Amino acid sequence: QVQLVESGGGLVQEGGSLRLSCAASGRTFTRYVLGWFRQGPEKEREFVAGINQFSTTTYADSVKGRFTISRVNSLNTVYLQMNSLKPEDTAVYYCAAGFALRVGPTDYDYWGQGTQVTVSS
Repeated sequence: QVQLVESGGGLVQEGGSLRLSCAASGRTFTRYVLGWFRQGPEKEREFVAGINQFSTTTYADSVKGRFTISRVNSLNTVYLQMNSLKPEDTAVYYCAAGFALRVGPTDYDYWGQGTQVTVSS
């Protein structure tokens, strides 16, 4: 089992940047695929980015070229660097852990509590 704690959210103007962090507990961090999801107001939770144990990454089309996911295994931490932010990126962002690099929320077994990102126009 792994526990996940997100940080780094906040309020930013359109075009700005934020870096989200997700710290994981446990000694088996390297076993997990890590993903970032988001859920905007009155929207379903959607995949943003994922990274597997070999640092292979995948992104939603809506964030390609703007967001970068990375992991530092020695720190048990996964990051989401978000650049050129848009108002439509406003959402609660969740970190998740699973065992396959897939895009569905049900493919991930462990979830953090989320961190709010608000992009003002």
